[in-house]
Amino acid sequence: MGILGFLERKQKPVLGLDISSTSVKLLGLSKQGDRYRVESYAVRALPPNAVVEKNINDVEAVAEVIKQVVNHSKSKVELAAVAVAGSAVITKMVEMPAGLSDDAMETQISLEADQYIPYPLEEVAIDFEVQGESEENPEQVDVLLAACRRENVDLRVSVLELAELTPKVVDVEAYTMERAFSLISEQLEDQDDQVVAVIDIGATMTTLSVLVDGRTVYTREQLFGGKQLTEEVQRRYGLSQEEAGLAKKQGGLPDDYDSEVLEPFKDAVVQQVTRSLQFFFSSSQYNDVDHIILAGGVAAMDGLANLIEEKLGTQATVANPFANMSVAPKVNAAALANDAPSLMIATGLAMRSFD
Repeated sequence: MGILGFLERKQKPVLGLDISSTSVKLLGLSKQGDRYRVESYAVRALPPNAVVEKNINDVEAVAEVIKQVVNHSKSKVELAAVAVAGSAVITKMVEMPAGLSDDAMETQISLEADQYIPYPLEEVAIDFEVQGESEENPEQVDVLLAACRRENVDLRVSVLELAELTPKVVDVEAYTMERAFSLISEQLEDQDDQVVAVIDIGATMTTLSVLVDGRTVYTREQLFGGKQLTEEVQRRYGLSQEEAGLAKKQGGLPDDYDSEVLEPFKDAVVQQVTRSLQFFFSSSQYNDVDHIILAGGVAAMDGLANLIEEKLGTQATVANPFANMSVAPKVNAAALANDAPSLMIATGLAMRSFD
């Protein structure tokens, strides 16, 4: 079916484009043997309200920013991969006969899909991926079925086409995070059977993904992010949104910023992380995680990982998917390292080049 791209087989490189509520992040990778290299990278802010809670509102504005990131990155790659938020996707594990070809499975899923999906079928894009033999019955296979409102897919396809790129894959953020996590897991001790919480704190949304042995078992999104810190800086010091954003990064705020604004925000982050994990524990068989990985723009905040480790008693690490990668000369390595925690989704998308 290929609409969400799970089954696409790609020989050509694909640009990973993460379209979030506040920015577009681009990443291009190449691979020699088992080693990746960052070939292109760029980040550009989006105009206010062009994307709201990961829903595209202004196709032309987003396409224009995509053109800018492509030009800035000097990439010549024309194929692109994007993702829809997990909350926009319904996933269901179903069992099917093991001997079916992909075409036969596609036909059967089309016939049976209305059992699993609460929307009219003409309004949804559907894809599937065989996960392996069923534990209950060796004559059956477990098949992951994913369905997304076609509007969410079509908007992303339109944006890429308007930006003069060829849409190759529309993925799901949770699966791109899982793919990028495979790079992080190499950096952890005792990888086997580990329960790892990846907490992606963006500008407006915090997403918890829990992975057991490298596979996603739980995801949850909640409205909370770095924008709340920006808004507090604006309010307290009478700055515009742009000025507040720059001041957060570059410094120069009054002496009471750390104690009155930054520390309370960090405490709020710890509270959100704690709350997210409690939701997970209450709805699963688990009551602990072995490791916390912090991703997203807020993750790199000075001292945040240490604070979470101290308050929760669980080892916390800031995500860096590029730790074992080389970097092309045209890529600004210092800027890439600075943005690394917020490039997990873009990395997972760029890794679709090598499926």
